[in-house]
Amino acid sequence: MKSFKLFPILALLIAAVSFSACDQKSNADEPIVVVETDLGTIKFKLYDSTPKHKENFLKLAKEGFYDGTLFHRVIPGFMIQGGDPDSKNAAPGQRLGSGGPGYQIDAEIGALHYRGTVAAARLGGPANPEKKSSGSQFYIVQAGPLQEAQLQQIEQQKGIKYTPEQRQRYLTEGGAPFLDNDYTVFGEVIEGMDVVDKIANLPRDQYDRPQRDVKMKVTIQ
Repeated sequence: MKSFKLFPILALLIAAVSFSACDQKSNADEPIVVVETDLGTIKFKLYDSTPKHKENFLKLAKEGFYDGTLFHRVIPGFMIQGGDPDSKNAAPGQRLGSGGPGYQIDAEIGALHYRGTVAAARLGGPANPEKKSSGSQFYIVQAGPLQEAQLQQIEQQKGIKYTPEQRQRYLTEGGAPFLDNDYTVFGEVIEGMDVVDKIANLPRDQYDRPQRDVKMKVTIQ
């Protein structure tokens, strides 16, 4: 079965293209997503600049699509991932990550992978040259601050030149810049990063699934 995963290995990154990195501005009209778990609540806003992903997430959330799904893949110092409908009532040890609503979303790449940003998982490699997103699976970046040398290496490998403000945010707040220009970031956490950290640091199996289930209930505020 196909599996919607992230591919963070730098050596496998697609050849760099000219990229003008951009940041997101806060908008009072942006809806707030509330993700309730037994470890606490995470709230994030959805960007107006990624309308296809925003509208799709709102539609699924209002339909109750995410309710009962798990954060099925966690990697401390990187991200937590959820949104696989196959994770509902999944048996212990069951490998997850292949499910979805039956469609993909056109890429809306532009925003950067700062700590706390919300992005769409996708199929990688030649099977998905257009970098289309999973119709439902998403991840929240949990990674901490980078060193200057790390950021410079990523710039060179990906052909990205960050502004001083973007560079400072990666160096002080953290993130996963090696994913920039390859995955669609469509929101950012505004409350509950401590909960993201708790989930990311749970004991996990060989497939990075937490050894205890973390179910979510998603509503729109």
